[in-house]
Amino acid sequence: MSIDLKKLGLMRLAVVTPELRVADVDFNLAAIKATALEAADQGASLCLYPELCLSGYTCGDLFFQSLLQQRVVDALLDLARFSSTKSIPSLVVGAALEQGGRLFNSAVLIADGVICGAVPKTFLPNRGEFYEQRWFSSARERNSDQLLLAGEAIPFGEDLLFQDKSFAELRIGIELCEDLWAVEPPSGSQSLAGATLLLNLSASPEILGKRNYRQQLVTSQSARCLAAYAYASAGPNESSTDLVFSGHSLIAEYGQILAETERFSFESRLALADVDLQRLVGERQRNSSFANASSQRSYRIVHFTQASCEVERLQRPVSRTPFVPALEQERSERCREIFALQTSGLAKRLRHTGCADVVIGLSGGLDSTLALLVVIHAFDRLGLARKGIHALTMPGFGTSARTRSNAERLAELLGCALRVIPIDAAVRQHFADIGHAENKQDVTYENCQARERTQILMDVANQVGGLVIGTGDLSELALGWCTYNGDHMSMYAVNCGVPKTLVRYLVDWCAEHESEGAISAILTDVSATPVSPELLPLTDDGEIGQVTEELVGPYLLHDFYLYNMVRLHYPPQKILQLAEQAFAGEYASDVLRKWLLVFYRRFFSQQFKRSCLPDGPKVGTIALSPRGDWRMPSDASVALWISQLEQQN
Repeated sequence: MSIDLKKLGLMRLAVVTPELRVADVDFNLAAIKATALEAADQGASLCLYPELCLSGYTCGDLFFQSLLQQRVVDALLDLARFSSTKSIPSLVVGAALEQGGRLFNSAVLIADGVICGAVPKTFLPNRGEFYEQRWFSSARERNSDQLLLAGEAIPFGEDLLFQDKSFAELRIGIELCEDLWAVEPPSGSQSLAGATLLLNLSASPEILGKRNYRQQLVTSQSARCLAAYAYASAGPNESSTDLVFSGHSLIAEYGQILAETERFSFESRLALADVDLQRLVGERQRNSSFANASSQRSYRIVHFTQASCEVERLQRPVSRTPFVPALEQERSERCREIFALQTSGLAKRLRHTGCADVVIGLSGGLDSTLALLVVIHAFDRLGLARKGIHALTMPGFGTSARTRSNAERLAELLGCALRVIPIDAAVRQHFADIGHAENKQDVTYENCQARERTQILMDVANQVGGLVIGTGDLSELALGWCTYNGDHMSMYAVNCGVPKTLVRYLVDWCAEHESEGAISAILTDVSATPVSPELLPLTDDGEIGQVTEELVGPYLLHDFYLYNMVRLHYPPQKILQLAEQAFAGEYASDVLRKWLLVFYRRFFSQQFKRSCLPDGPKVGTIALSPRGDWRMPSDASVALWISQLEQQN
């Protein structure tokens, strides 16, 4: 099944370092055509080439040769004819062009048989190994908004932006090499004028350490401009008289590198990526600093049409676990950072209230285990005695021997004050008081237990003059998988910014790197225990009889949906297609759609629980606090989102 990239707000582009011969325009033209065809076969809609790629950047005084200048113009006209062929991508190539008796180092955009416009370089380096002012004039010295190519007037100037006629999110700004190194790169103003895709044609020679610096420049500019940034650089076939060029071309989006070419290759190299322009437009709408800024100059908009694209698979990373670090080497650093955030939030609250005691319900499950570890860190940091941590296990009708044992042993090994308070008798009395049959195992049956536990926690907190620590996580808040005024409520909720997939990741990390012996073994077993509220009776063989993920769906999927819906604000259709790629071979499309429907229905219907959350720290890029990141009416209709999913079925 093919994917319509434009419908998803995506665009596939290629950065190309073509094989090259200095001053051999015919050879270079053939290499550009060959790589354009290769990119077309891979579904690219636009190809970006290096600075002065038609002639080579290192021509020196040969740039003044009229024969070379004319052949470059002829090559541009040839590329225009070539681009009229069906499915050929739009091309952005580098050329030395004459206007008003001056030469300009220019970028030329060609699409659908038309030379759409040319953008001259603004900042010309004239230091060290660079002598560009010997041959070229700055864009500021142009004397017209147009130049003539074979008798045709072509838009010309650094004030050009290129707008796709059928893709509203695609507006292109272009700068050349040194422009990016300037104090105020043109791309900053271009992005404020609506450019979502920034292109840089470069011939940056390689020296020791420059690769990392180049990466930092490109990624930081893409992040600062809330844009996609493509950078195509000249390769080692340029003259090596005094310099070596590496052909380091790359594509970044909003601070993340999506693709890079191999360096120092004498053959043509290209890298492709699908940039998400819809995401960038959304980020700009939500970023008040961007929205309140304005471009310091006006731009001419040149409209063009580029080839549409349907592909079989996306060329961009789609993480199955967007909340979990992808690189193993980042694991310890990220986990310590998360614990520092959670611990600092709780420590501040304890310092403010003067409390040396906390009360925590310990079930032997993932969430309460992580919360206890956070409390331990906070108490140790403040120099408080761990006996002030009152860990309560409150076994009920569905409590298994496995979870109870893990909870009690963990509390004892960590030096907490352990209390075991069974709730069976109190809940049965409550059933009798309200006239509820014990064999009617409905939502009342379950919630009576959850609220009984919360009442005990709150009352014990009053006894010891302490705070009740909430254990519920971000995924449960998104799905509303908590009992209103039961485990939903606490005095400080340390896990409210941590989704379930990250909770498990943190507990596993603590088991491997922060613990040893019996404590490590318990943490490992907690992580391996099925997630359950343990509110329904055990099975006949004493096992957990209520598995959360069988009821509401896999948290792996729900965290994926949560990130893409709340952080990126993607529509259901796009989330489903991303999920189909991320979970290919693991979940069928109909299963993904089933649980996505569940996610939307629960997310909308359970907002009332999130509208009155206790305090708790934001940890990542998503939080659902009504005082922070997420404001949503409790009675909003989900019909629009469900309709799109059902229509796609």
